[in-house]
Amino acid sequence: MKQALPVYILSGFLGSGKTTLLQRLLDHWKGLGLKPAVVMNELGEVNLDGLLVEQSVPMAEMLGGCICCSIRGDLSTELATLVKKESPDVVVIEATGAANPLEIIDGVTETSLYQHLELKGLITVVDAAHLLELYRSQQGATYRLMQEQIRCASVLLLNKTDRVTPEEAEELTALLRKWNAYAEIIPSVRCEVEPAGLLDNLGGIHAGAEIGGAGETEPADLATDLQEDGAAEENDAAAADSHHGGNAFSSSHDHVMAYTHYFTHPVDSVQFEQFVKDLPRDVYRAKGIVSFSDTSSRFLFQYAYREADFMKITPQGEVPDVAVFIGEHFSSRQLRNQLLQLEGLGRTLPGKIKRSL
Repeated sequence: MKQALPVYILSGFLGSGKTTLLQRLLDHWKGLGLKPAVVMNELGEVNLDGLLVEQSVPMAEMLGGCICCSIRGDLSTELATLVKKESPDVVVIEATGAANPLEIIDGVTETSLYQHLELKGLITVVDAAHLLELYRSQQGATYRLMQEQIRCASVLLLNKTDRVTPEEAEELTALLRKWNAYAEIIPSVRCEVEPAGLLDNLGGIHAGAEIGGAGETEPADLATDLQEDGAAEENDAAAADSHHGGNAFSSSHDHVMAYTHYFTHPVDSVQFEQFVKDLPRDVYRAKGIVSFSDTSSRFLFQYAYREADFMKITPQGEVPDVAVFIGEHFSSRQLRNQLLQLEGLGRTLPGKIKRSL
């Protein structure tokens, strides 16, 4: 099966250091012989940050608005066009500091319905001094937006720590942990972090790693894989307790904003409908295209506010069978195992999948 293209989102308020981090990531990927591409969004009519990116790096510009508002609908189109035209190995989206990350995630996962993409995670760069100032005043739209950017992050880069005292840095770290109990917090100055280590927290691409995403496991490897998954599930509670002091992703990606699953086999319609009905409450949005084994039609499904809707469709071109789940603090491993079981590739998980009467 075609491998999923990894996509990363860079979030953070204006002036936090996102473009500096972007440069470090691009240099890292190019050093591995990979071809990165960038989607860059600016509020103004001129992309000044884009001038800092080497011309050898393919880039899509979204100007005159914010991904999360007036031109949000263009994100999916821009991303799909960039992927089709440039065939990159990895894509990074640098959003304007005024963007709500939840809306960006929704736009990226919309593209995954017809392109083999996998959202690997969201990196939020935090300006230490700016956050401290906003926290002490605790008012204004900027403060609320920064909270949202921090809450949704897979990894938090507490940048510009040289501009606060050690005591203030400790206070900020406690604040970040209060708003986001799962993301690893990495202090930095001028975003000087080791890109490989940062990306490893997101299942990233590094030397010796194979580019790929969900839904690519070969059936012959599933028995071993699922045994490992089961053992890891037993350690989830202990891992959650250790999130306050270490790597939040060392055992299980439980702070997942989006999980994409590409199907390799049709599934039973009754079982799939029951699976959607039984989704954890922490999954607040799901969508996708699926083929059922008991009907010749393909269906587009949408799930929101605990309600699901299925619509018969006839997609044009090569459109994959895929399901995207958006939410917080749910286990992507558990969803993956359930979906593999529906495809007939996984072991029986008692009480997880059941037929409706």
